[in-house]
Amino acid sequence: MGVADVVGSTELIARGRYKAVNMVGAAVIAAMSNALGRRPFPYVFGGDGAGFAVWPEAADAARRALTGARRWAREEFGIELRVALVPAAQIRAAGRDVLVARHRASEAVDYAMFSGGGLAWAEAQMKAGRFLLPEPAPEASPDAPPDLSGLSCRWAHLPARNGAVVSLVLVPRPEADPASVARVMRAVIALARRLENGGNPAPPEGPALAWPPAGLALEVRARGRRGARLAAWLGALSESLLVWLLLRTGLTLGRFDARRYRREIARNADFRKIDDGLKMTIDCDPRTEARLTRLLERAERAGLIRYGLSRQSEAMITCIVPSAMTADHVHFIDGAGGGYARAASRIKAARAGPDG
Repeated sequence: MGVADVVGSTELIARGRYKAVNMVGAAVIAAMSNALGRRPFPYVFGGDGAGFAVWPEAADAARRALTGARRWAREEFGIELRVALVPAAQIRAAGRDVLVARHRASEAVDYAMFSGGGLAWAEAQMKAGRFLLPEPAPEASPDAPPDLSGLSCRWAHLPARNGAVVSLVLVPRPEADPASVARVMRAVIALARRLENGGNPAPPEGPALAWPPAGLALEVRARGRRGARLAAWLGALSESLLVWLLLRTGLTLGRFDARRYRREIARNADFRKIDDGLKMTIDCDPRTEARLTRLLERAERAGLIRYGLSRQSEAMITCIVPSAMTADHVHFIDGAGGGYARAASRIKAARAGPDG
C-alpha cells in the first residue's frame, strides 16, 4: 500500500492554497500511473493526499514515484508531502485487511473502492512516523522528477446550482458493527442519489472553460522543470486556447470533439468513494442537506460513525488526462473551500474534545 498526505493542509487551506493541495494529491496518482506505464492499479484520491495498492514487483516503481512527488511538491509549491509504503502482510498482521472493489463511473472509467481497514491503518501509521520513505542522504543523487504527464487543472470551478457544495467524510468507529455502518452509508448514498444529477457537482454538459484558465500556472509546474518553464507555458496556453475555441464554435479537430469531451468529464467524475469510510462531494439543496445532517448526527450518537462536513459555494476539479482522444480521462471533484481536508479536520477536532 502506498499512502501520501500533505502536511499542514488545514493551514494551507486557510491561506487559500487548497487548489495547490489538490494538485499535489492528484500528482501522487499521476506519478504512479506513469511509473507503471499506465497499467491499471487501484487508487483513491482524498483531497490532500492519496492511497493506492500495487503488486510486490512494482514496489521500486512506487518508491520512486512517491519520493519524486515529495520532492516536486516541496520544490514547486513549498508543500511537505508525507509518503510511505506499507506491506500488506503487516496490515493483515495488525488485524486489518485490504479489500478492493471497482465502481464503474462510466463506460470508459472505473474507480477503486477500498474496505477492510487496511488503507486507514496504513495512513494512521504513516502519520505516526512509521513506514515513511527516507529522505535521500545529502551526498546522494536527488530524487528524479516524477513523470506527471496528463495532470491538469484548467477547468473553471463548479458553482453550486441547488444550494451548496457539501463535502462529507464519514469514518466508522472501530468498535461499531460493520453491517450497521453499511446501512448508514447506504442511507447517505440513497439521499444523495435523489439529488439533481445524483448530486454530481459537474453538470451533464460538463464544466466551463475560461481562457486563460485560472489553474494554468499549477498545470505548468507539472509539465516541466524550471529550465523548461517557457515551453511549458506556451504549450499549456496554446492547448487550452484551442480547446476553448473548439468549445465556443462547436467545431471538431480530427477525432477530438471538445463538447463530447466536456460531457465525458461529468460522466467520469469521481465525486463519491469508499476508502475505509465514505467520502462524497455533492451539489446539495437545503432540504437534503438538513436530512443528511440529521441522519449523520443520529448515527454518530449511536456510536456507529464519526463524520465531518465542509460546506462551500463551489466545487473544483483536478484531472488526469492520458489522451484527449480517448474517453478514459479521470476527474477528481472536491469542495473548493477546503472540501475533504476541512471535513476530516473537523473529525480530528471532535476526537480531541472532552468526550474524545
